[in-house]
Order: sequence, then structure tokens, then C-alpha cells
Amino acid sequence: MSEIENQQPQNIKNNPKIMKAWAVYDWANSVYSLVITSTIFPIYYSILTTVYEKKEYVAETKQWIDVPVRHMIKIFGEEYQPDAVYGYSLTISFVIVVLLSPFLSSLADTIGNKKSFLQFFCYLGATSCMGLAMFTGMHNVFLGLLFSITASVGFWGSLVFYNSFLPDIATRDKQDALSARGYVYGYIGSVVLVVICLLLIQVFAKGAAQQLLFTRISFLLTGAWWFGFSQYTFKHLPQFGDVKDKLPKDLVLLNYKNIFKKHEEQGGFFEVLKDNMSFYKDIAKESFHELFKVGNDLAKDRNLKFFLLSFFFYSVGMQTIFLMATLFGKSEINLAQDKLIATLLVIQIEAIIGAVIFSRLSRKIGNKNVISIAVILWIVACIWAYFLNKENPTVEYQFYGVAAVVGLVMGGLQAMSRSTYSKLLPEDSMENTTFFSFYDVLEKMAIIIGTFIFATLIDHFNNMRIAALSMTLFFGVGLILVRFVKINMLKDRDTL
Repeated sequence: MSEIENQQPQNIKNNPKIMKAWAVYDWANSVYSLVITSTIFPIYYSILTTVYEKKEYVAETKQWIDVPVRHMIKIFGEEYQPDAVYGYSLTISFVIVVLLSPFLSSLADTIGNKKSFLQFFCYLGATSCMGLAMFTGMHNVFLGLLFSITASVGFWGSLVFYNSFLPDIATRDKQDALSARGYVYGYIGSVVLVVICLLLIQVFAKGAAQQLLFTRISFLLTGAWWFGFSQYTFKHLPQFGDVKDKLPKDLVLLNYKNIFKKHEEQGGFFEVLKDNMSFYKDIAKESFHELFKVGNDLAKDRNLKFFLLSFFFYSVGMQTIFLMATLFGKSEINLAQDKLIATLLVIQIEAIIGAVIFSRLSRKIGNKNVISIAVILWIVACIWAYFLNKENPTVEYQFYGVAAVVGLVMGGLQAMSRSTYSKLLPEDSMENTTFFSFYDVLEKMAIIIGTFIFATLIDHFNNMRIAALSMTLFFGVGLILVRFVKINMLKDRDTL
């Protein structure tokens, strides 16, 4: 790759085929979010890390209940709860994404191969999903956790480049509709695959052993779905990026063909490698410098400062609860697999309904008040979850109640957060992409802190309900901070 060209085809903006190709990637990759993150894998992980289920008699209800006894996972001589280890693995994956995202975004823009990076993370995520099929028990639990981490990195890493294509391929008046189109594609695609997987596991499987086998087949299907449907995206999506005039003599670290060249004309392989390392070092410095610069610029605006601080704190609770919800239902309530997955599917539908309801409500009472209501409902859900008791005969229905609240406010708070941030940004700014990149990094940092605290509390107290209750502190701080956000009524904006 001694010379890199950035040839952009004509009529890129609002091209129907290109916009469809972009939206199809949502159809392709959203199966990871539902199958691996939210439903089937967490349940499978819980089953494989359970030694057996013992019977306990509850005098109050005069019933016997099943209580799972879990395998402890030993790391460096210390034993940890399996759910805590899973939480730590999520923390590690988001740390990797936060460290890589700014650097890779800058590198892709500089070289002009944004689509290549999208492909790389897509293939990393898809193959990792398929790799989860090799996770068969406690003897290789770390292999399963490794593929879980790399699948997460692949998914979130690809979104960095996928989202950045939106302003490249659609004009402002088309971006909202195209973004929504991708969301709908993703929702439908993920539900279709989950239904297929459920039919395999719950209907066609005969016995527990075959259910586990068909669950592993579901992981293979997820990776194949992601890999296969993304090919349509990669076929029609063009390359983008502002290529600089002065690039390294040969990008040997990004083109394996150049590694095996002698590079005699450029002073030899090591001279070219040295030039490469200097180039990548400059990119890293520039990318993180830009990230901190944007943070400082945003902090100068009083409203943005209070909103972003509020967003960070309530995101710690919101994202962590969502990521750990499945394990909570399995470990704390011991809810049957089919009921748990059905509940999570209902939450997905509720999230869309919640987004619509909160969006309409914001027109009447303002974004700030809607966000406040959503955060209060999150606090209610966390406190309610803390008081769930598996010995209570109505605990299953109480869990459904908590899930209903979570589903409603999950979609509503996410939608309102992004739109409120957009309204608070300077009008007609040319740096909106950079501003939203900072927003995304802030959200990932919140997930890192949330999952780490959640996992630590699980390991210390051997109780996920205490970990869920701890999230109320973050929601409380977020609620207080968002009340300091103020903005004057403008004709073309909703009141905050």
C-alpha cells in the first residue's frame, strides 16, 4: 500500500442503494446484542457455571424451591463468583473499546479506509460469536469469556465506524429517517434470529444435553448471520476519509503484503517500520489530544457540563442494569429459560414504545423533566429489584413488573439523552461528529465503572440484589445534576 487513493463515487449522498446497504448492517450486527448480550449466552453461561440445583423448603409458602449452587472461578489463586467474573469481562471489553476507538477513528480518517476498519471489527465480532460454540463447560470457561470479550470489542468497535458513515451518505434532512430505518432493521433481524434459536432449543431439542448443543449452534448461527448479511453492506458502501498527502513509506502494519517486502528503495524494512511507528504514535497523540480538547470545550458551557455529568452518572446505572439483567433473572429469581427470554423480548418491544411515549411527553413538559421522570422510575426499579425474594410465591410476577419498568424507561431515557445533547450543542457546528464521539466514549466509561462496581459487589456479598441497589446512588446523582440544566425557550427548540 505504497499509495492510497481516496476515490469517492459520484452521487453518494442520499443514494438509495448505499443507504439501504448501510441500514442492512444494523440487520446483520444487532443479533449479537440480543442473542449474545441479552438473552441466550448469559443464560447458557449461568447453566454451565451451576454445579447443581438444591431443593429448599419455604415454610411461609409451604413450597419447595430450586436454589442454584454455582461453581467458583479461580483466578491467580483467588476464587470469584461466576457472575462477578462475567461482569469483569464486560468491563475489560469496554476498556479496550474506549482505548481503541479514538485512535482507530483518527487513523481511518487519515488513511481513508474507514470501511476496512468496519470490516475488521465485524469479522472479529462474527468469528468470536461462532467461537463461543467451543465453550462447553468449566474446563474451558476462560475460552468462553475470551470470545465474549472479543465479540463485544468487535460489536462496539464496528459501531464507531458504522455510525460515522451516516453524515457521509445522507443529508441532514434524511439522517433521522435513515437512522430509524437501521434501528428497525436491527430490531426485526435480531428478533427473527432469536425466535429461530428458541425453536431449536425449546422445540426441536430432546433433553437437556441436546438443548445445550442447539444453544452452541445458535452461537454459530449468530456469527454466520452477522458475517453473511454484512457482505451486502461491504459490497455497496464506499470508502471514506480525508487522506493526508504525507503517509509512511509503506503501511506495513496495515497491509500484510508489505511486511514481506525488503523495501530496499526506502532504506530497508526496519527503516520503513520505524517510519510506521512514528506515524502511529503521532496519530495516537492527536486522537486523544482532540478528545480531551473537546471535553474541555464542552465543559465551558454550563448546560453541557451539567448534562454530560448527569448523563455519565445515570448511564452507569442504566447500562449496567441492562447488561446484567439476564443473569439477575437467572441467578436471583431462577426464572425458567423460556420465560426469561420471552421477558427480554417484551423489553425490546417496550423500549420502542417507551421511546415514542417519552418523545411525545417531552413536547409538553420539556426534555429535562422527562429525563427526570425516567431516572426516578429507574430508581424505583432498582429498589424494587432489591426487595425481590425468590421465596415469595409472587416473585416471578414481581420480576415481570420490574422488567416492564426497565423496558419502558430504557428506550425512553436513551432516546431523550441523545436528543437533549443534540439540542444543547452549538447550532450549525461543524464538529458534531467529534462531539458525539466524546458522548459515546463517556457512555463507555460509564459502563466500565458500572460493570466493575456491580461485579465487585456480587463477589463481595454474593448477592446481585445489593449490586442492583447500589445503582440507585448513581441514578440519584444524575437526577440532581440534570436539574441544573437550563435553557431559554427558543422557537425552533423544545423547552428543556
